Amino acid sequence: MFTCNCSYLDEVHICPSCQTPMSCCEAPPVHVGDGLGWGSEVLFICLNNECPTFKNGWQHIELKYGHKGSYRCMELPGSHEKNVMMVASEYAFTGSTIDVEAAKLQNVRYVKEQEALAALDTCKKTRDLGPVLTLILDEAASLPNRQLAVGCLQEINDIACIDPLRNHTFNDTSLGQACNLIISEILKAHFKKECPHCAEIIKAQAHKCMYCKADL
Repeated sequence: MFTCNCSYLDEVHICPSCQTPMSCCEAPPVHVGDGLGWGSEVLFICLNNECPTFKNGWQHIELKYGHKGSYRCMELPGSHEKNVMMVASEYAFTGSTIDVEAAKLQNVRYVKEQEALAALDTCKKTRDLGPVLTLILDEAASLPNRQLAVGCLQEINDIACIDPLRNHTFNDTSLGQACNLIISEILKAHFKKECPHCAEIIKAQAHKCMYCKADL
């Protein structure tokens, strides 16, 4: 997941050597030239095997360095300055291309998670379940953030949280169990219970469900 400013996802880079669109790829963790990073999570790289830079690079590297390799045209996000990246085979970077549309969706999800996290303290005062449920029901959110949200449920004490939580499948069973315990406390605080037959919320002292008419 990319957590920085992802404005690069809207960038279009054209290879200056072959005029084909460059691919957005995950940047290697280390720059082979200086041993440092690239200063970016991604690089735009031409993966066209017919690109003149790539086709002619094999002979150039063999003559100059005596080993097998070639070059791919490369540009950094926010720049159209031409660079080249040395590669050892034609498959280099083909396995690290980024699905731009999927990355956009993931970044939107991450921003929503951070907004909900920032709103938790306010939620307790305003009894706003929205940000709390946003975190709890987001299986991609970090577990500590979701646990913080679960901790707000009892303080908000809103019976409206029950249906969304009951209808959610928790991958982390401990989180689901924590929600179940808090639901029990919320029901008790409101003098309510769940019908064991239809799961509707009814009065704690009821002997017949007002929804499914089952005897309790």
